[in-house]
Amino acid sequence: MPEVKNGNWALWVIWIFHISALIGISLGFEAWFVAKTPVNLIISSILLFLVFPIDTRKKTAVFALLWILGMLAEWVGVKYGILFGSYEYGANLGPKLDGVPYLIGVNWALLSFITARLAQYLFKKWVLQLIFAALLMLVLDFFMEQSAPRFDFWEFDQGLVPLSNYICWLAVALIFQYIIHRTKITGDVKFSAHLYTAQLVFFLYFFLWF
Repeated sequence: MPEVKNGNWALWVIWIFHISALIGISLGFEAWFVAKTPVNLIISSILLFLVFPIDTRKKTAVFALLWILGMLAEWVGVKYGILFGSYEYGANLGPKLDGVPYLIGVNWALLSFITARLAQYLFKKWVLQLIFAALLMLVLDFFMEQSAPRFDFWEFDQGLVPLSNYICWLAVALIFQYIIHRTKITGDVKFSAHLYTAQLVFFLYFFLWF
């Protein structure tokens, strides 16, 4: 796949989709916009492949590996209540494989790639890169958890997110970041920063004001 040299258009796409959803939900069209979440994730993933880019067999293989591992971790959680606690997925993340949305695995891989690139940009020592990237993933997960039941993404038993969820999220994130470090995956830092920030702004907005 050829690399897209100028990815500024992709940044506009990212923000248009996220801000449109934010405004639309705020104006009362929540059901329509939230139901389109899979579309947003698919577009973000396509942009990742084009602009990050994921343009080699190694990058593609690592992305696929993280997708599989992410799906496996979530399956263990959904089926047995291990790692993240006892929870189940709702209807707004698209088709599922034995209770786990396919796009959750995609989101694990996508977030791992972009947070790794941000950490690479900010730190030279690989240990700090791993820790910082995993913490970025954890921060986003924290704010996602607050809106997940409302948006019918997922919900924990009795509506309580256990501490083990965040501990295990951090542990899995560290493993994923180590895989990226060992395989020397890197990409476009501007694209990574915009995609991460857009997702953070979206969930932070609903955490603070809704």
